[in-house]
Amino acid sequence: MQGDKTGDVPLSEAVKQYIKEKYNKPGDVYLGVVHRLDRPVSGALIFARTSKALTRLNEMIRDRKIDKVYWAVTANMPPAEKGHLIHYLRKNQKKNTSFAYPDPGEGRLQAELKYKYLASSDNFHLLEIDLLTGRHHQIRVQLAEIGCVVKGDLKYGASRSNKNASIHLHARKISFIHPVKKEAMEVVAPVPDDPLWKYFEAGNIEVFVQKVR
Repeated sequence: MQGDKTGDVPLSEAVKQYIKEKYNKPGDVYLGVVHRLDRPVSGALIFARTSKALTRLNEMIRDRKIDKVYWAVTANMPPAEKGHLIHYLRKNQKKNTSFAYPDPGEGRLQAELKYKYLASSDNFHLLEIDLLTGRHHQIRVQLAEIGCVVKGDLKYGASRSNKNASIHLHARKISFIHPVKKEAMEVVAPVPDDPLWKYFEAGNIEVFVQKVR
């Protein structure tokens, strides 16, 4: 998402370059990062092109007025077809992981999501996640807590990695009110070019209407 010690070109810089070329902007381009995805996660993101939009979008995030829906592929079925998970997460900075606890405690932040089962292949299962809070590695660690480790996620217990170092977690849809135009926005991200993802996407699962502004 943003520059780090690896030196890899971050997505934010690629988006700045896109804006610069598309709108023929001279000089530096402003770009506000509204929220983030973990490096191995795919899907939809929101960036702000003005500081005013960034301030308003940050307020919407805090007030839970931006709906984020994820798809996760797991090797195990969840204990129930639908669930509402609440844990208290504590981040380990050195290991860049989070740990889930059933009760509040020092340094623990409440994490909340809802999930529902959508479909299965021969060996894997597709879950839809309604993310209610935005904690570090939240979906990954909360699903692992109920025995549903995301496919390819070695950090939280997967038996093997994916060949391209991705994990099967995808930010499928974002819905919100445009911070300036006040129009309803709904953006759906196509799944990665991966046979398992394509299998699930083609499986007559709920079809979203994609609106590109």
